[in-house]
Amino acid sequence: MTETMISLLKNVNLFTPEPVGIKEVLVAGGKIAAIFDANDVDQDNLPRNWNVEVIDLAGASLVPGFIDSHAHITGGGGEAGFASQVPPVPISEFTGAGVTTVVGLLGTDDCTRSTGNLLARVYGLREEGMSAYCWTGGYHYPLTTLTGSAKSDIVYLEPVIGIGEFAISDHRSSQPTYQEFVRLASEAHVAGLITGKAGVIHIHLGDGERRLELIERAIAETEIPARVFNPTHINRNRDLFDASCRLLNSGGYVDITAFPKGTADPGLEAVEAIEQAISRNLPLDRITVSSDGGGCLPCFDAQGELQHMDFGRASTLLETIQAGLNAGLALEMLLPMFTSNVAKLLRFKTKGRIAPGFDADLLVLDEKHQITDVMAKGHWHKRNGSSVIIGTFE
Repeated sequence: MTETMISLLKNVNLFTPEPVGIKEVLVAGGKIAAIFDANDVDQDNLPRNWNVEVIDLAGASLVPGFIDSHAHITGGGGEAGFASQVPPVPISEFTGAGVTTVVGLLGTDDCTRSTGNLLARVYGLREEGMSAYCWTGGYHYPLTTLTGSAKSDIVYLEPVIGIGEFAISDHRSSQPTYQEFVRLASEAHVAGLITGKAGVIHIHLGDGERRLELIERAIAETEIPARVFNPTHINRNRDLFDASCRLLNSGGYVDITAFPKGTADPGLEAVEAIEQAISRNLPLDRITVSSDGGGCLPCFDAQGELQHMDFGRASTLLETIQAGLNAGLALEMLLPMFTSNVAKLLRFKTKGRIAPGFDADLLVLDEKHQITDVMAKGHWHKRNGSSVIIGTFE
């Protein structure tokens, strides 16, 4: 990676993610150093020994980098035999698609893949230049952990921010009891209090008829805050989406999956789910969108036999935003679900916004809302449409 430079981004149409008009953004030491009004900075007066990179973006949109809270960074799959295991996802698959912060996890296969394996991939992505974290555990109870418990994993392992993706209402789950479920939620919550981390349990929802029953009961019968229960794949079918909307009104956060186009049936495409949330006047600040990047997206029959599969990819995040814009939604309405909402839930205090002191995780969008440039932690990973930092084995 090249030496950190000071960059002055001029004439940017800035979304913080709120729209604030044409600004100039100064980046130094991997952080947003300052934001100026247009033409407030005279570049001729900048000290030459500062080695300032001045880029005129000519009115292009500058937005925060995406935070993907659900990605199989070590590869998912394995539900149709060992040959169906997805390989680890290379860094440019994330950064090239605008993801500057990723949270990795284990899914169905928490046997041949482990928390140690997941942590190693987190550290690898960090070494290559992006922000990376992970959940501990996987689909099943007892959890796959490194230190012997979810609580101690969260407390002692810096990249671990909570439990996930723990499966309920799915034939692939361990069919957890209510007591097992609330015990895990309690561990996540208390570990979050000790550390200041997210402290949530990120919950895989299947197509089972019980839907959110365990979550609803836990919120009604325990003192654990609703924000601790973070269900994902809520748009995989319409009944599940309806139940998740009720959870939103109880103070919880929900996560929409940006399924690849044409694979959401019988559920809702991500943009359709967002439109439904808007039409129902739901609290949009507690909705997030993730990619399931690297994960297997299987379709099973009633007997649990695999019929066909697709795979998640980070590029579906931008595709969802573009679909929303084509449907007439405003960029400032969409962006928080991919940036600031995620950062708030996960307690990433310097992520999700463009403001002084925040990490310099930035995306440049052209007039067609394609990503032309990506900066992660102050370094350019994509310039003029091409990846300039790629993984060790890419």
